[in-house]
Amino acid sequence: MGSALMSIGTRAMTANYAKLQTISNNISNANVAGYSRQDVLLETSKGQFSGAGFFGKGVNVVTVTRSADKFLTAESATTKATASMDAARLGALQALENVFPTGEDGVGYAASQFLNGMVDMASNPQDLSARQVVLSRASELAARFANAGVQLDTLQAGVNADLKTSVDSVNQIAANIAGINQEIAKVNGVGHSANDLLDQRDQLISQLSQFVQVTTLPAEDGTLGVFMAGGQRLVLGNQATPLAVAPDPMDSSRSAVGIMEAGGGLRLLSQDTFTGGEIAGLLKFQNQDLVDARTGLGQMAAAISARVNQQQSLGLDLRNPPGSGAPLFSVGPPTAGNASTNAKDASGNFLAGVSLTVADATQLEASEYDLAADPANAGQYLLTRRSDGLVRSIANGATVDGMTVNVTGTPGGNDRFLLQPVTRTVNGMKTVLSDPKGLAAASPVAATANVNNTGTAKVDSLTVVSAGIDPARTATFTFGAANGSGRDYSWSLFDPATNTTTTGTGTWQAGQPIALNGFELQLKGVPASGDSIVVAPTEFPATNNGNALALAALRDEKMVGRRTDAYGNVGGGVTATDAYAGVMSGVGVAVQGAKSAAQISAGVADTMAQQLASKTGVNLDEEAAQLMQFQQSYQAAAKVLQVAQQVFDTLLRAAGA
Repeated sequence: MGSALMSIGTRAMTANYAKLQTISNNISNANVAGYSRQDVLLETSKGQFSGAGFFGKGVNVVTVTRSADKFLTAESATTKATASMDAARLGALQALENVFPTGEDGVGYAASQFLNGMVDMASNPQDLSARQVVLSRASELAARFANAGVQLDTLQAGVNADLKTSVDSVNQIAANIAGINQEIAKVNGVGHSANDLLDQRDQLISQLSQFVQVTTLPAEDGTLGVFMAGGQRLVLGNQATPLAVAPDPMDSSRSAVGIMEAGGGLRLLSQDTFTGGEIAGLLKFQNQDLVDARTGLGQMAAAISARVNQQQSLGLDLRNPPGSGAPLFSVGPPTAGNASTNAKDASGNFLAGVSLTVADATQLEASEYDLAADPANAGQYLLTRRSDGLVRSIANGATVDGMTVNVTGTPGGNDRFLLQPVTRTVNGMKTVLSDPKGLAAASPVAATANVNNTGTAKVDSLTVVSAGIDPARTATFTFGAANGSGRDYSWSLFDPATNTTTTGTGTWQAGQPIALNGFELQLKGVPASGDSIVVAPTEFPATNNGNALALAALRDEKMVGRRTDAYGNVGGGVTATDAYAGVMSGVGVAVQGAKSAAQISAGVADTMAQQLASKTGVNLDEEAAQLMQFQQSYQAAAKVLQVAQQVFDTLLRAAGA
């Protein structure tokens, strides 16, 4: 009897001691990240049968369990990945926002000030100081564009560095998970869970979710397979597959992330493979937000420089003798590159190539393009505009969106080309005219109304619109009978070089210019029958301001983002200042959207973390209460042993008597 009682007491003391030990361990690790509360699982020992029935034999310690919830653990990791992705993109976007300052520090203000300087030059075209102001403002505008390009390059370099750091962290964590998998597999056969190792592995999965979103798949040996979206394996058993950062095959200045294959090669992964984590946020910023900012600024710089240079070429400068205006700006050229995977010859040279030329800078789109052979039409190419996904089949040498595409060689079926008509425009923008006399303020032709005219028509403006103008020719317009709301006119054009005169007729309408010989004549008022106006070579170019006024008018011209409709008409577009406002507001909207997304995803992640902690974490109040409870239980078990000892001693004395 005493022996059975002592056995029960011993079992009770062992069970209660195990409880006290586990509770103490919980209290010790209450503030350790990733620790899951542990508990001792007890069971009643099988009773012993006797003639009087079954007598209990105490309690057994079955195992030590951990508080775990697979669903909450997985959801917490997923929401953490989303929050990390949104936070990474928000941080990068906030840095991008600094490239587009508002007010006087912005590119839009500099463009407006430059074109406003043309007004001062028009007021006094002979004033060299007014001309010097124009050149200074042109230099400031070019410098702001170029500086923005440098800042965008710096942001890209930062993304490249951050991606490498994140990938290094992923590889280290994946290797640690593989190592813990191996340790868990070793002890898996003993029939008990390695609770501390499981906690460490869950914590590593949580850390990994900061960089990439993963899914897990348990194996029979206790190991855990870790996969990215699309089923890309990161960890399987005790083997980890490393990631690596490499230059993007379409643009080496950007980064792509790939996975190392068994043979040692690197297989690049699509951006869509990364659905969460810092890497996903950085890739989205690089491939979407940063490209939008670059192409938006590039489109604006290309249009402004081209239109200013074009208008410059239509005027006369202040040199002696006067000549056509030289270009004021130069910009970075359009680029087209082969994918690094395109077919090559035995010497390593690409078998095919693409070149771009700008046909009309005012029609360039704020976008990059993909080009590939059209499998459905031999000799044709599929051109995909990345900004909106528009796909068109074009012929070699076609002009699309203001650019002309020329393909050399024969592209293979898998060859891909990246076209960047405006991506690098701002990086090369600078002023190339330093002589203030080189500004073409004068128009090569001037209009004069006959002093004997009886109508109210006066010359409102005379604008040279074509480089094909022959300023030596003299045009005479003579108005005749009324024609509806307008008036018919006849014109003659005298060419002194050949001593010939050409003639023709037309109808003038109020508000509509008269176009001839590369110029447009705008009238205000109404001409009378017999009135005449002569457009002749400018007699005194030094005092003429016709082209300066045309340059100043570019401030209000919708020169950025024009498009050609189905009928061949060119229209639409925005002014230079509106174009900058559009790019700046686009970045601002992206920042606000990212900020909202980051706040929401961070809130969801915090909520899931709290739910997981409430399920698996240590409650010190509860543990303290249990500590007192099992302390008393331990003391009671010790009392059982004391009683058993006394009973045993009594039996011994009785037997001895």
